[in-house]
Amino acid sequence: MRYLTDRKRAAGLGSAKTGTEHFWNMQVSAVALAVLVPIFIFTFGAALGGTYEEVTAHFARPFPAIVTALTLVVGLTHFKNGAQIMIEDYAEGLTRKALIIGTICLSYAAMATGLFALIKLAL
Repeated sequence: MRYLTDRKRAAGLGSAKTGTEHFWNMQVSAVALAVLVPIFIFTFGAALGGTYEEVTAHFARPFPAIVTALTLVVGLTHFKNGAQIMIEDYAEGLTRKALIIGTICLSYAAMATGLFALIKLAL
């Protein structure tokens, strides 16, 4: 009969090391999105249905452009962190690494594309 303490059973399994950091990042981005998304909906809704010139003039103003950029960046960062946590929970080995790298690349590419389009629209 082996007598193992909880500490000895956990030894060698390693620690998450960044679990608290991931948790706080998700909480902060969730609160930020809870504030930004309603503001974005009203800001975007004001431009919805307008002509190209009206939409361009709307997003040329600082407030709608900043709200849109913040919503895009915070939303995709929240997506990246959430997808990374999900992948870490359900995938192993090389598949895990490839999926995490792909998710990070996808989220940053979407951020860059969205910000580029917003800057082009605003200018």
